[in-house]
Amino acid sequence: MLFSLSPPLESLFGKKYVLREENPYCVKCYESLYSNSCEECKKPIGCNTRDLSYKDRHWHEDCFACFQCKRPLVDKPFSTKDEQLLCTECYSNEYSSKCHDCKKTIMPGSRKMEHKGNSWHETCFTCQRCQQPIGTKSFIPKENQNFCVPCYEKQFAMQCVHCKKPITTGGVTYREQPWHKDCFLCTSCKQQLSGQRFTSRDDFAYCLNCFCNLYAKKCASCTTPISGLGGSKYISFEERQWHNDCFNCKKCSVSLVGRGFLTERDDILCPECGKDI
Repeated sequence: MLFSLSPPLESLFGKKYVLREENPYCVKCYESLYSNSCEECKKPIGCNTRDLSYKDRHWHEDCFACFQCKRPLVDKPFSTKDEQLLCTECYSNEYSSKCHDCKKTIMPGSRKMEHKGNSWHETCFTCQRCQQPIGTKSFIPKENQNFCVPCYEKQFAMQCVHCKKPITTGGVTYREQPWHKDCFLCTSCKQQLSGQRFTSRDDFAYCLNCFCNLYAKKCASCTTPISGLGGSKYISFEERQWHNDCFNCKKCSVSLVGRGFLTERDDILCPECGKDI
């Protein structure tokens, strides 16, 4: 009969040991079975040294250093690029944005402002006129410079000739003077004139309806105003006016435009109907 004898277990009495899942191991066995390998030197990280880990990777304390400048990163902020450890300064110099104003690096974690591909420190992103930080407020760029809205309006925006306030968007030009659309109104009815036909009298603007009702001559036939605007034609005779379409024989209604005619008191007649006069 053959017997297989296991080697005797080594006593841990008076020696350092490590517990894992409530089982004791001597240091040598524990390190050979469970120790992590250092990412830098590839050697095991023993029980007597500090095991530093980041994203399932491990380093000796002395190996946990910046890839470029080799300065220790223990208990210091750091970044990674292509799985390499970098101190904040090296990372910033190599990869961070540069401020468009002061040309210095914008450190990771600090707040930065961006516009059309350029970046600024928050404190450098200021109004060109008042030099106050713009932050998240509205601003207007002009000729590679940024202005807060109040400063832009003071320096560049035209002022409405009616209300004297800046015109920031849109606007209407009348007689080479700027107006807000909401300020450019008919002198009589106060309706907005922007986008519709209008005319003027004594430098005052009127919508066509008001102008015709106030100033246009009345047709001797239909009594409605004759605007004479937009190329519309009318007939004038002895201080009386007619729309072209209204200048007809009183009796037979034939058009008299471009033809001879006769008058009988306030009526106009074609030569045929006027024979008996």
